Amino acid sequence: MPRPDSPLPASATVVVIGGGVIGTSAAFHLSEAGVDVVLVERGQLGSGSTSRAAGGVRTQFSDVLNIEIAKRSLAAFRDFARRPGWEIDFKQVGYLFVITREEDLEAFEQSVTLQREHGLDTRILTARETCDLCPLLEGDDIIAGSFSPGDGHATPDGVVQGYASGARARGAHVRTGCAVLAISTSGDQITEVVTEAGPVRTNVVICAAGPWSRACGAMVGGELPVVPLRRQILFTEAMEGLPDQLPMTIDFASSFYFHREGPGVLMGMSDPHARPGFSVETTEDWIPDLMAVVRRRAPRIADVGIRGGWAGLYEMTPDHNALIGEAPTVSRFLYATGFSGHGFLQGPAVGEILRDMVLGRVPFVDVSPFGADRFDAAALRPEYNVV
Repeated sequence: MPRPDSPLPASATVVVIGGGVIGTSAAFHLSEAGVDVVLVERGQLGSGSTSRAAGGVRTQFSDVLNIEIAKRSLAAFRDFARRPGWEIDFKQVGYLFVITREEDLEAFEQSVTLQREHGLDTRILTARETCDLCPLLEGDDIIAGSFSPGDGHATPDGVVQGYASGARARGAHVRTGCAVLAISTSGDQITEVVTEAGPVRTNVVICAAGPWSRACGAMVGGELPVVPLRRQILFTEAMEGLPDQLPMTIDFASSFYFHREGPGVLMGMSDPHARPGFSVETTEDWIPDLMAVVRRRAPRIADVGIRGGWAGLYEMTPDHNALIGEAPTVSRFLYATGFSGHGFLQGPAVGEILRDMVLGRVPFVDVSPFGADRFDAAALRPEYNVV
């Protein structure tokens, strides 16, 4: 097993840029298949978007590709203790979308029909069933819920460390604190990745750089339309009487979400005033808007003290769907980025897809509609179920 501080290899079959869940999953699946892999990460493993994710694992999507990728990932999360062999504290408490608008109910009914056609046990609940399932909920405006009992949440850092450990055990070299400076080419062929720790000769690069992917793509003359957007999360103090099986709950109209985290809850909400940028500074300006929703939707949470929080970056694309593909102008530059908030839950399956793309295998699902060229062709695939 290569030491993380050992010198970078002079060459590798594949260089993965980015040490979050997508990059480490790709490194694990490739090394498991016998491929010589080097992964380089500018900070620490998971220190970008992954370590600051809420940890939700769901299969409730409106796009069939997202449904299939999420199903495959859910199976991997269930099996994670065996392969790669790591504790990720996966709790299958279900995922509950709270619906308060008729137009949203119609859209969720269509999504649930699609999900059930693809083998999921998602169901539409009445307002009473929704509140019974999550006793913290209140509000006369609740008209329904959408619930998937097999979903839940896991520990993002555990998933990253598990994949990284599994990759190292299979011969991959994982280097942290090592930024990529350039990608060298000869004609239309990649020849090396130049890092702060020296160059690595390779003909295959995978960009899994999350919010920093646009700059990575530009190194080979490509356009990856990924925009960083700050999201913040808070943790409460201990709450008395919390149900053990509290589902991951999302008030869809406001995007307010929460799930149990130890003796308290983790909660967050999108900030409509947030502007694109790389700042992960925690602020308080968004909290009044959050608490106004909390007092209306889950008032017991509003009465509990806040013990901490953090800020992280979503990697947004124009249609809130991932970018997965291979650049047509240079050989071979692969990318998997721009997951717009659902990268953590799709990480296991995307690692499989990247492995198969590198090896020339047919992946379990056709991801060509997620190629970056869809924006040139105006072939957008908007995802409705975005948090």
